[in-house]
Amino acid sequence: MAETRTEALHGNAEGLDIQAPEAILGALADAQVEAAKAVRNAIPSIARAAEIIAGSLSGGGKLAYAAAGSSGLMALADALELPGTFGIQRDRIAILIAGGDEAFKTLAGGPEDDTEEAATAVASAGIGAGDCLIALSASGTTPYAVRAVEEARHRGAATIGIANNRDTALLRQADTAILLETPPEVIAGSTRMGAGTAQKIALNMLSTLTAIHLGHVHDGYMVNLMADNMKLRDRAARIVAAISGRDREEAARLLEKSSGAVKTAILLAAGVDSAEAARKILEGTGQKLRPALSALGHDPEKRKPLFGNDHARTKK
Repeated sequence: MAETRTEALHGNAEGLDIQAPEAILGALADAQVEAAKAVRNAIPSIARAAEIIAGSLSGGGKLAYAAAGSSGLMALADALELPGTFGIQRDRIAILIAGGDEAFKTLAGGPEDDTEEAATAVASAGIGAGDCLIALSASGTTPYAVRAVEEARHRGAATIGIANNRDTALLRQADTAILLETPPEVIAGSTRMGAGTAQKIALNMLSTLTAIHLGHVHDGYMVNLMADNMKLRDRAARIVAAISGRDREEAARLLEKSSGAVKTAILLAAGVDSAEAARKILEGTGQKLRPALSALGHDPEKRKPLFGNDHARTKK
C-alpha cells in the first residue's frame, strides 16, 4: 500500500522518545491543535451533510453510523449522546461497529477487514430508502466502512463519508464526502490522536447543526433534551425559566404539566391553554419553537424573556 498522510512521519517526531516529558507533551498538544484546524476546511461539506441527515430524520428515517477501531469509538460517542442532548429517539439511531459488541472489550483490528460483516450489519439495521448512513475511516480505505457505504447506497440510503486522506475509496463511494485533512500523527499512524480529534469535532458539528435544522435548539438552549436524571431535570427547568421569564418553581411546574417537554412547557408559559394545544402548535411549525412563539405574538428576533419580571412574580 502507498503511504498516506495518516501513515507519514510527523516533521517534529525525530528524537521524540529522548525528549523531556514536557517537550513531548507540548508536541502532542500542538499536533492536536493543528488537527482541529483541519476541520474548518470541511465546513461546506459538513453543512451539506447536516441538511441530508435532517431531511432523513424529519422524514421518519434512521441515522446510522458505521466505522471500525478508533473511528468507531468517535461514532459511538456521537450517536449515544443524540437522544439525551437533542431528544432524537434511540430507535432512529443505528451504531454499526466492526466486531460488534465484542469491539467494546477488545477493539481488535481484524474485524475492520470483514466486508461481509459490514453488509450484514447494514441489512440487519434495516437501512434503506429514506435513511442516512455516516461511515468514518481515518485512512479512507477501511474495508468495513467502505463496504457499509456500498451496501447502504445499494439499499437506497443517503451516504456520508468522513476520512482524513483525500481521494480515497470511502470518499469516492459516499454521496457526500467530508475530508478532514489532518497533518501526519506525531506517532505515525496512531489516528486515535489528531485524526480522531478532527473526527470528533466534525461529528459534534454535524450532529449539532442537524439538531438545529430539526428545531431542537433555540438560541443556545437544547430545547428538546430528554430530562431523565436530576441534572437534566434541573437544566430543563433553567431553560424554561430563561426563555419564558418565569421563576424556577413555576418552570418546574410547567415541565411537569408538559410531561417534561421543554418546548411544550415554554408554550404553556406563553399562554397556550394546554399541553395538547402546545403540541399541535409545534406540529404545525415542524417542531420549531421560534415560529411557534412568533405565532403567539412573541417577537422571535428579540432575545428577551417572554414576560417581564413583574409578570413572573405575579402570574400564578
